[in-house]
Amino acid sequence: MLPAILFWYNLATVAEQYQFTGDSASTVAAGIEAGVRRGDLPPGTALPPVRALAGQLGLAAGTVARAYADLRQRGIVETAGRHGTRIRPRPPIAAAPVATPTPAGLRDHAAGEPDPALLPDLGPALRALAAAPAPANYAQGGPLPALCAAARARLAADGVPADHLAVTAGALDAIDRLLSAHLRPGDRVAVEDPGWGRFHDLIAALGLVAVPLPVDDDGPTVAGLRRALAERPSCVLVTSRAHNPTGAALTAARAAALQALLRPHPHILTIDDDHSAELATTPLCLLGGGDGAWAYVRSTAKPYGPDLRLAVVAGDAATVARVAGRMNLGSGWVSTLLQRIVLHLWQDPAAAAAVDRARAAYADRRRLLHDALAVHGVAAHGRTGLNLWIPVADEAHAVTVLRDRGYQVSAGSRYRLGAPPGIRVTISTLTAADAPALAAAVAAAAARPRASGV
Repeated sequence: MLPAILFWYNLATVAEQYQFTGDSASTVAAGIEAGVRRGDLPPGTALPPVRALAGQLGLAAGTVARAYADLRQRGIVETAGRHGTRIRPRPPIAAAPVATPTPAGLRDHAAGEPDPALLPDLGPALRALAAAPAPANYAQGGPLPALCAAARARLAADGVPADHLAVTAGALDAIDRLLSAHLRPGDRVAVEDPGWGRFHDLIAALGLVAVPLPVDDDGPTVAGLRRALAERPSCVLVTSRAHNPTGAALTAARAAALQALLRPHPHILTIDDDHSAELATTPLCLLGGGDGAWAYVRSTAKPYGPDLRLAVVAGDAATVARVAGRMNLGSGWVSTLLQRIVLHLWQDPAAAAAVDRARAAYADRRRLLHDALAVHGVAAHGRTGLNLWIPVADEAHAVTVLRDRGYQVSAGSRYRLGAPPGIRVTISTLTAADAPALAAAVAAAAARPRASGV
C-alpha cells in the first residue's frame, strides 16, 4: 500500500508548496490555470479552502469563491463535497507531463484499447489510396457521397434512420459538436454513472452540469432516468452497447421503457453513442430515432484502429445540419483521404473478416475472465465491449494489490459521479493462459481490506 499512500500524500502537499497569486477573481483563476498548465498542480491536487486562500492573498472570500466558480465552470476543477475543491482528472488544458514512474513488467489491463493484432491490415487501403486521383481541394471537400452511401446501408441494416448524415473526426468530436450546438453553459446533461470519463470531462469543460444516470447490465435504469428528468436535463447521453466501463448494452425492453419516459419531452436531445458497433455481439436498440431531437454516433476507432478518427452522425434534419454547419465554420471537413481509407475498409472482404475475428476473440476473452472470476465468487459486469467492471470495497486498495501482483487496471473513480466503487479491467489482449492468474489477483484485490488496529 505504500506507493499509493505516498502518491496521495504528495498530492495533498503539492498545494501547500505552490505559490498562489492574484489580486482579483480573474487573476487568481489565471494563476491556478497556469499551475495546471505547467504541471505544478497535477490532477487530483486539493486546492486550499476558500477562506484560507483568501487570507493568504489578502482578498475577500467572495473573490476566491468566484475564481473557483470560474474554474469549475470551465471544467478545470471539481467540488468533491467535504474533500473540497480539486483539479479534475483531465482538465481541458494541455499540461506539461508529470513524471509518474510505472514499475517495469506490469501487464496492462487498463488501456481500454483494441488489440493491435486484431486490427485489419491497412496496407491494401493505403495502396489503393496511393493509386487514386489527387485529394480533394476546398471546393471538393466534405463528406464523400460514396462514404455516405455506404454508411446509410450499414446503418439501415441496424434500423437507424439515416436520411441525414454528418461526418466528424471521431465519436467524441461528434458529441462535442452536438452538445455545443444544442446546449448552453448551465444546461444539464443526463449521463451514465458510471460512464466514460471523457464524457464527464467534456460536459464539465463546456460549462454544463452532469446529472447522474445509473446503469445496470441492460443500460440506463428506468428509475434513474425518472429521477434525472426531474432535474430538467436538456440532453440524455447514453451508450448503446459496449458501455465503457461496465459493458452494458441497451435491450429492446429497456429502450422502450426509457422512450416512454422521454416521449413527453421532445425538446430533450437524445444521443446514442455506438462506438463499437461492428464489434458488438448484441443487436442495436436505439434510445432516439423518433420524433424530437436525436443523434446516433458510430465510430471507426475500435474495429479499425484508434488512429482512424472518423465517425458518422445520423439524426433529425435540424440536429445534423447544426453539426455540419458548425464544422463548415471551423475544420471544414474530415480529410477525404481518411474517408477513402474507411470506405475501402468497409468494402474490403479481408477487413470484414478481420473484424469478425476480432468480435469473436473479444467475446471469448470476456467469457474467459468472467468464468475465471466466477470460480472465486467474484461478480463482474461486461456483456459487451473490451472491459469488465468489478465492484470492489476500496478502489485504492484494489488497484494497489493488483499492481503488487503485476497488473495495471483502472480505478473506478475515473468513471464515477456518485456510483459505488469498482475497477475496470480491459480484456482486449487477455490470453487463456493468463486468465486464471489475473482472476485470482482480482479476487484478492476485490476483498475488503482488513482494518488496521492494535
